[in-house]
Amino acid sequence: MIKAALFDLDGTLLNRDESVNLFINRQYERLHKQVGHIPKEKYVSRFIEIEERGYVWKDEVYKQLVNEFKIEKITWKELLQDYIVEFKNNCVPFPHLNDMLENLKNSNLQLGMITNGFGQFQMDNILALGIEKYFDVMLISEWEGRKKPDPLLFKKALNQLSVPPHEAIFVGDHPENDVRGAQNVGIKGIWKKDVQWNHVDTDLIVDDLNELPAIIKQLNFSPTKI
Repeated sequence: MIKAALFDLDGTLLNRDESVNLFINRQYERLHKQVGHIPKEKYVSRFIEIEERGYVWKDEVYKQLVNEFKIEKITWKELLQDYIVEFKNNCVPFPHLNDMLENLKNSNLQLGMITNGFGQFQMDNILALGIEKYFDVMLISEWEGRKKPDPLLFKKALNQLSVPPHEAIFVGDHPENDVRGAQNVGIKGIWKKDVQWNHVDTDLIVDDLNELPAIIKQLNFSPTKI
């Protein structure tokens, strides 16, 4: 019986690719006096290329942009601060996010979130999505002093929910940090499909968040056949 559903944030609940694209386009427009000597498409595309879907932190990204584009009217620290302050205003959820969470809560499931990233930055994004009310536990790697796929993060979430591993699922987009990390502690791993990977060793796959309630019902109805 599945009693808890745990989630990743970026790429799972938050459409990070769209959010980053929206942010960097708006940053260019907002700071046009400082960066307008660079063609917009070059500024946007180079930022997205350098940051590698969030795996390169933005201090290094902005240092490289300032160097490559010879930006002199604003420092990399000021660009970084703009990112930290403004990104939350550009958060784009995946379709059906709130409907899915509402459905699961109404089914008496406990919900948890485990996300890598900087504490207040990630919390600001969660608040911007307006989904904090659904979660019984939220763990952010900076505040926990460890990051996925560290098994202690998954175990801590389970302990706080008082749910054993076999009664939980974890939904995430990263094959190692999310799916394998969950499976390593006995949680059923569900991969939120991402075009970055072609094959993932996962228990189940979802393309749309709205598929999850039916999947959980099926797991509970016939757990040995899934």
